Amino acid sequence: MLKAGYLSSFSTELKALTVFFLITLSIGFYLGLGFVNHTTENKAQGIIENYNGNEQDEAAETMKFKKSEHEMYNILHTHFLSLSLIFFILGLLTYGTSINSKLRKFLMIEPLISVILTFGGIYFIWTGLEWMTYVVMFSGMLMTLSYTVAAFLILNALFSSKP
Repeated sequence: MLKAGYLSSFSTELKALTVFFLITLSIGFYLGLGFVNHTTENKAQGIIENYNGNEQDEAAETMKFKKSEHEMYNILHTHFLSLSLIFFILGLLTYGTSINSKLRKFLMIEPLISVILTFGGIYFIWTGLEWMTYVVMFSGMLMTLSYTVAAFLILNALFSSKP
């Protein structure tokens, strides 16, 4: 049975594995955020246009078309599966820190809730509920903040000298 705070007792090899896993995971996570910025400019209208198109806007620099049902299911399927696994592993690692138990629980559970809200919200935007873009933006920011804080705390625990 794992006990909270277990990371500092890892062997050097397990610490190195975990550090390089977090570095590699973070590169992928932040590249994904860069892609979101590239496709939406981190704006509500950009999110709506990314999924519902902008072909009615004659002034648009780049023509975008509404995603097909096939594209939407592919986007949602891959993001729900991959992010749930990422945040499950990150949650297990967060459990290994010696931080306040309420903060630890929040950092373990919140990103999974944000995955549901973000990608569920994207689905609802695609169906025409464009106001959901604000839910998507808020939950996406909270997911990113939680990821960043958890990764930092995990790295801090791995480099901590106290067993």
